[in-house]
Amino acid sequence: MSVITLVHGRERQLDNVIRGLEQGNLMPEAFWVVFMNQPARDLHSECFPIHCLVVDDASHGLPLAKARNAVRQCGGEHWVFLDVDCIPSQSLLSDYAAALRERPEALHLGEVRYLPSTARMEDWTQATLMRDGVAHPLSQYRGKPGSLLAHHLFWSLNFACTREVFERIGGFDEGYLGYGAEDTDFAFSARHQGVELRVAAALAFHQYHPTWRPPLNHFSAIVANAQRFHQRWAQWPMEGWLGEFAELGLVSWTSDSLEILRHPTDAEVDACLDKAGSGF
Repeated sequence: MSVITLVHGRERQLDNVIRGLEQGNLMPEAFWVVFMNQPARDLHSECFPIHCLVVDDASHGLPLAKARNAVRQCGGEHWVFLDVDCIPSQSLLSDYAAALRERPEALHLGEVRYLPSTARMEDWTQATLMRDGVAHPLSQYRGKPGSLLAHHLFWSLNFACTREVFERIGGFDEGYLGYGAEDTDFAFSARHQGVELRVAAALAFHQYHPTWRPPLNHFSAIVANAQRFHQRWAQWPMEGWLGEFAELGLVSWTSDSLEILRHPTDAEVDACLDKAGSGF
């Protein structure tokens, strides 16, 4: 199995991902790191080979979809996509290996627990991650491992599929630029191609970083990507955020259209910074 992680900055977080993989009960065939809009770092592990790719496109923020599609240059037939903020649990790869053996034709979504700002990180262990990790509220909709999951609940922090399934889905649409909706589009493409979304036991722990509610720091990208999504699927993604944007008088939003009325001020963006420290 090959593990793929996208990176921009996040040096400490990436080091924790490598450390987590080294503690696993199954080693990856290779760890592929795709650096976005920055040079590759010199990375090494005694446990598995690390390969680095570079994807540059600074015209519209981070080229997330393009970087994920760079997986086509990676080796192996079984791919695990792990966000750079996610430390894998000891059994993550073995859980995915079991899921892919059972259902190689499916897309598999692992579990993510969030580490709050108070979590112990300097000398973390699997035990402290398990102790400090908090389930996301949406995790209540996850069934038992192996069960079907609605495609709109897909999230790209922690998932796996075969090379064949990735190509059947068509990869990620590179027309989405910056933050928002590109992973939901990927899941809808999977549904359109008859690819089931299945729950996997594979657990990862999301390292804390500040969040904005709603994410006004990604306002322009969210609006543009929502418009593209609606053009493709005749429905709106991220409806909760779009509703909050409308309540703030930032957009005009109907069942058929979404238009920017004004951009948020710096003060409005700052006011949305989550002070609770939950990380989600």
